[in-house]
Amino acid sequence: MTRQCARPGCSAAAAATLAYDYRQRTSWLDPLASESHPMAYDLCDGHADALTVPRGWRLEDRREPRRIATSLEDAFAY
Repeated sequence: MTRQCARPGCSAAAAATLAYDYRQRTSWLDPLASESHPMAYDLCDGHADALTVPRGWRLEDRREPRRIATSLEDAFAY
């Protein structure tokens, strides 16, 4: 079963997991965890890409970089 994004009103499939540590003032975006965890949030690509953290916090995006198609041939390659 596919997990959904944790943002209210979003029904997109989750693609990343957000975790945080208040003491270190750090948030992490990781590839989607294999299981949900009560202290983490699953986000879709759109919400993960748009994520900002409070001033004074650090965001570590540890997801794999996505390759951007540079030509029509790349865009439709399998």
